[in-house]
Amino acid sequence: LKSRPEDAHQTVEAPFRRSKREGCHKPRFDFMGDESFKGLIVGLGNPGLQYSHTPHNFGFLALDALLESPQGRWMRTSCPAPRCELWRGVLDGQKWLAAKPLTYMNLSGMAVGPLAEWYKLEPEQILVIQDELDLPLGVIRFKQGGGTGGHKGIASVASALGRTSFFRLRIGIGRPLPGMDPAAHVLRCFSETDQNKIADILSEAVAALIAFCLQGHVKAIQMLHSPR
Repeated sequence: LKSRPEDAHQTVEAPFRRSKREGCHKPRFDFMGDESFKGLIVGLGNPGLQYSHTPHNFGFLALDALLESPQGRWMRTSCPAPRCELWRGVLDGQKWLAAKPLTYMNLSGMAVGPLAEWYKLEPEQILVIQDELDLPLGVIRFKQGGGTGGHKGIASVASALGRTSFFRLRIGIGRPLPGMDPAAHVLRCFSETDQNKIADILSEAVAALIAFCLQGHVKAIQMLHSPR
């Protein structure tokens, strides 16, 4: 029986699936629970090739782009949380973690909560990359705290952490056309026109993520939100 992934109205739990990255980043158990990291970057999305190029997976896409950026060194490592892929990395001498929950979007907190507990991270040390209906396609904005905006993945993370004070990098996907189900909008494949914009959007997202990690949220917000 084929199950549908999460959408804006339902919660579906998925079996663990291995990422295509696993072949390049072999997991290993290295007892990192006592190692100190500056923070955790989480990309939200749905596992499975059929969802890999949909607007709802901008979190996964942006995290992949960060991991492939020459400005950092990342290594796949064992993950203490269930249904999650984890990397540790170094950006200009600073140690960071990066994670992809494989729980499907609505249950993302099942991975983020245990990671925060294992590595003793406060919500303010966590940055979550999400898609955002309330921003036009390609517009990227930072946000700290506040409401979830109806985003079930963000709601799940907030519930798991017990606070909403974590940071979010919101990547705009635009509102659906009149009469279109929002769930169908976020789970549709990118159009050919949208595809031509993806590389530039991800490049800007990576620049914002690196600025956040190296210069802090204030400088990163100023850089990203300043008029151009």
